[in-house]
Amino acid sequence: MRFLVVGCGGIGGIVAAHLFEQRLDVTALTTNALIADAIEAHGFRVRGDQAPSGVVRGRAVRKLAAGTAPFDYILLCTQPPQVEEAARQALPFLRPEGAIVCLQNGLCEERVAAIAGPERVLGAIVAWGASMVEPGVYDRTSAGGFVLGRLDPRAASAPAAGSADPRLDPLSHALEAVGPTSISDNLLGARWSKLAINCAISSLGTVGGERLGVLMRHRFVRRLALEIMTEVVDVARASGVRLEKVSGTLDLDWIALTDADRARSAGSPSLFAKHALLLAVGARYRRMRSSMLAAIERAARRRSTSSTGRCRRAARGWASPPSTPPSASRCWPSPPARHAPRSTICATSSGAPVTRSRKRPRSMGMARGPSPRPLRRTASPCRFRRRLRARPRRTPAMRRAPGPWSPSSGTLALTPRSDAATTAA
Repeated sequence: MRFLVVGCGGIGGIVAAHLFEQRLDVTALTTNALIADAIEAHGFRVRGDQAPSGVVRGRAVRKLAAGTAPFDYILLCTQPPQVEEAARQALPFLRPEGAIVCLQNGLCEERVAAIAGPERVLGAIVAWGASMVEPGVYDRTSAGGFVLGRLDPRAASAPAAGSADPRLDPLSHALEAVGPTSISDNLLGARWSKLAINCAISSLGTVGGERLGVLMRHRFVRRLALEIMTEVVDVARASGVRLEKVSGTLDLDWIALTDADRARSAGSPSLFAKHALLLAVGARYRRMRSSMLAAIERAARRRSTSSTGRCRRAARGWASPPSTPPSASRCWPSPPARHAPRSTICATSSGAPVTRSRKRPRSMGMARGPSPRPLRRTASPCRFRRRLRARPRRTPAMRRAPGPWSPSSGTLALTPRSDAATTAA
C-alpha cells in the first residue's frame, strides 16, 4: 500500500513519522519550505507520549511530480481552511479504488466529498494531541488512537444503517502504529461528540492562553466548558444525530447540562460529578493545547469552518435558537466601546472583514454574539486571563514561614540574613 500524508504539522508529522518507522511506502507532502528542509536534513524528531525511539528518517516533498505513482490512501492532515485545496491537488494521484482520509476536526468529510465523491472519502477521528515545536520537531502531548468510518448520513438514525467499507481494515492495521484504532458505523455521531469537546477546548484555550490542565483547575472555566458542550449537544439533537461516547467513556448526552443543573448552581450531585469528570479529563490531557491559539501565535489566517463555525451553521436552521443561560451570560460581559480612531481589518465570526481599532481597550471582556475579534493574541480578553493568573491562596504553612510571597512562582523567597543582622540577633 502507498500512503500520501498531506500536511506536516502537529498531527501530520506524528502520523508520517510512525508510518515511516514501520517502513511503509509513505510520501510526506508539505508546502512549507522550512518544514521540508528540516525533515530532509534531520528527519522527524518526535518526543512525548508513545513517541518513536530516536529520530525517524523520512522524506518530505513540496510538490508531487507528474509521473508519481498513484496512492491507495491520501491522509489529509492540513488545517480545515485548506482542506478543499489539498483535496483538489491530491485527487489526481489517488487510485480509482483508493480513499481520501480526513483527519481534521469538524465535519470536513462533507466538503471533501463534494470534490472527490462520497464513495472515495473516509474519516478518521484523532483521539490524541500533538503540536509542532519548531519545523521538523514534534511533541505528542497525549496518548490515544483513531476512530475510523464513513460519514454516512443514514448511520445517524439507525445503528445498522452504516455499511462496512473493505478499505477500513487495511487502514486500521497501518494506523495501529500510531495508536489503537476502532471502526465505527456511526462516524457522524462520533464526529459531533468530538466537535462538542473541540468547541470548548479551542475557544477557552485560545482565550485563556493556557494548556488544558491549567484551565480545568478553575471552576468557572469548567462551567463555561459545560455550557459550550451543552449548546453543541442541543444542536446535534435538533439535527437528528445520535451521539457516540468519546474514547468509549465520555458520554456527551450525560454531560450536557439539564434544567435542574442550571437551577441548582451548587450542591447538585449531578453537577458535582460533571465537574469531577472535567477535572479528570484535564489531568489526563493536561499538556493539550489549543491549535487555534498556536495558529494565532504564528499569525496564521483562521476561519470559523472547523468547530464553532460548523455548529453555528447547523443551528441557523432552527426555528427558535436556544436561549443563553443566565449563568453563561454573567460570565460573558460585553466589551466597552472605547476605541481610538485608528482601525485595522479584522474578521467576524461569520468570516466577513470589518474594521476595528488597533488600540486595546482598557477593560475588554468576552463578547456575546458575532462581535469582531482581532487575529492577535495581544487582543484576547484580558479579564479572563487575569482570573486564571490570580494570586493563589496561601496555605497555613506558607503563612507561618518567613520571607516574601512570590505570586508568579507560587513559592516563598527566603532571603538569608546578613552577618550584621545575625550578630545583632
